[in-house]
Amino acid sequence: MLLKMWILSGTAIALWLTPLTALDKKVSWHKAIQGLSLCGAVACAVGAGDIARKLAEENEIEEWKTRAIKADVADEIAVSAYVSQQSRQQEAETLLASPGEDVEEARKALEAIYSNDLQEPEVTTLTTTSEQNPLDKALYAEVVAAREVGKSPTWIVENILKMKGRKFAEGKVKLQSLLSQFEKEA
Repeated sequence: MLLKMWILSGTAIALWLTPLTALDKKVSWHKAIQGLSLCGAVACAVGAGDIARKLAEENEIEEWKTRAIKADVADEIAVSAYVSQQSRQQEAETLLASPGEDVEEARKALEAIYSNDLQEPEVTTLTTTSEQNPLDKALYAEVVAAREVGKSPTWIVENILKMKGRKFAEGKVKLQSLLSQFEKEA
């Protein structure tokens, strides 16, 4: 269609200029040919104008389609980004919600440990100050068995002497005193 428009425009120009340059003005029929040529040029120009108008309308429709497609793509991207953000937010909320249970369990465990620590201060002072206690001998036996298996001093303090957290340093001292007390006898 574009080619047809260009051909009609070229023909209109040729029909308008040909009688002016090619025909002799002294010939009587010159005016008639010039008039016909001018009418043909106008008809070709109008046809080219119609084609140009149709092409412009088609281009405008294509631009609308392109804008609509771009808007749809942008909308799809925005929706997928929103959905992705919502799913990440739900995952984060799930992760934050699940450790809450662990935190609650840890709080209860710590509460039990601290309440036991508050209730048993006499026992720990008695065991550390007494010289040879049957409880100390039993603990020493467990410590020796754990050392033979290859357990670390940290494991022994936490699991055999049951001194974790704030009491860990006291547990290390107690372990050293047990070891030094009973290894001197051996």
